[in-house]
Amino acid sequence: MITTLHIENVGIIDDLTIELDKGFNVLTGETGAGKTLIIDAINIISGGRFSKEIIRRGEEFSFVELSLFLENNDDFPDGNVVISREVHLNGRNTCKINGRLVTVSELKNFMSNIIDIHGQNDNLKILSKMYQIEYLDNYCGKDLLKLKLDYNEKYSKYLDIKKKLKENFGDNKERERKLDLLQYEFDEIDGANLKIDEEDELIEKRTIYLNYEKISTSIAQTVDNSDKAMATISNAVKAIEKIANIDEEYEKKLEEIRNIYYELEDFSHGINLMNDDMYFDENEINELESRLDLIHTLKRKYGNSIEEILKYRDSIEAEINRINNLDEENEKLRNELEQVISYMNSISLKMHDFRSEISFKLNDRINGELVDLEMKNAKFNARVELTEEFNQFGRDDVEFYISPNVGEDENELSKIASGGEMSRIMLAIKNVLADTDDTPVLIFDEIDTGISGKAAKSVGKKLRRIGGTHQVICITHQPSIAAVGNSNYYIYKNTIDGRTATAVKKLNKEEVIEEIARISNGEITNVAKQHALELIMSV
Repeated sequence: MITTLHIENVGIIDDLTIELDKGFNVLTGETGAGKTLIIDAINIISGGRFSKEIIRRGEEFSFVELSLFLENNDDFPDGNVVISREVHLNGRNTCKINGRLVTVSELKNFMSNIIDIHGQNDNLKILSKMYQIEYLDNYCGKDLLKLKLDYNEKYSKYLDIKKKLKENFGDNKERERKLDLLQYEFDEIDGANLKIDEEDELIEKRTIYLNYEKISTSIAQTVDNSDKAMATISNAVKAIEKIANIDEEYEKKLEEIRNIYYELEDFSHGINLMNDDMYFDENEINELESRLDLIHTLKRKYGNSIEEILKYRDSIEAEINRINNLDEENEKLRNELEQVISYMNSISLKMHDFRSEISFKLNDRINGELVDLEMKNAKFNARVELTEEFNQFGRDDVEFYISPNVGEDENELSKIASGGEMSRIMLAIKNVLADTDDTPVLIFDEIDTGISGKAAKSVGKKLRRIGGTHQVICITHQPSIAAVGNSNYYIYKNTIDGRTATAVKKLNKEEVIEEIARISNGEITNVAKQHALELIMSV
């Protein structure tokens, strides 16, 4: 339940705090006092859409904070939760749950399980097909629950087997498609006959080819200069041989220059061999480029290096062998799946029959509620249709439909346009499902639009009844609805420093009588107060 609502800078609301109670909380007040702004603020804190026009004139932001007490909630053992949202003119949002920053989407998801604002359709869980089947199932009670538990156990197994078969390529077409792809990749890599160091060697060769002319010229010059150098050194050897026997030092120098000559001779021989090997073959270069292109293509598809490509090839080969050896396992899985489907189908049909039977009872009860609410021509219908595919609820597709008037076709509940009409339909549904609906806070906006007299009394009684299991907040202009509130709040305008601001007052018993008198008569007279007291006593 909401314990405290704090609002800043929303419309004409400057700084407002409301402490709410359990049960049925009634908000009344003069037109334009800001009652609807309070609902707007709750919508904002529930993650609803926000328009910057709602920010109080002259301010930079709006701020809403909600204190909740949630019973039996594992996420909040002490039950206390504080939610806040601050929205700035530039669109910046700051949302928090117990001080932890969350996104607007996370806030909306969290609050959708706590508050239903009737009359603002985008916040209603009951308009979602997913929740509608849960509402029906809750109404069905324990008899359906056992079937659902049995079904859910089999459905989990069904999903596991389907997943395993998908991983094992249990579908023959998918299996063949995968094998064809793997075999193509394997053949493409294996047919290339890659070698680990091949790419480096090819790049080195290509570098030489690309520099052929430069290398060839340099080597030719080296050969020529080397031959000249050898001739010069040879002459030097001959010259020093003539004096070598004169002195030991000359003998040593002769040995040194001979060594230089021999080294140069070896160098010249080697450089001549390199010169002989310099051969420019355009076809060989084209083959080399084609080979490098192939390697680059395979790298782009299968790995960053030849080593990675070869490892990928080996993994493909292992996967091909694995898939080819899965036939026996897949056959067992298919047999098991067939048994599970048979069992699921049996339970699904039982659940369908049960839901269909109970849906008629639900329709009758809700349509009876609608008659009380002056919607005697409206017809509610919970459709239960059997589908071909299994889902988490069996094979049922459940959706709530309504025909608001005689002669009109049934339409999805979410397409009802009138806020007041929708609120009364929701009230009828909620009154029937009150004991099974686990949303703790229900807010009814525009609930009394277009009704009076007997219907208004009926609305009040139903809201009071729902207040026995939920916290209900309702804005009303009807005295017969205000008379049945557990707690009543008067919303009024105040002037502070020359500016209008919304204020709130929780009414005591005497003040409740006076407020009901004001609503019913326009002014507080003894007769009006007596009538108000009679309304309260008739509850």
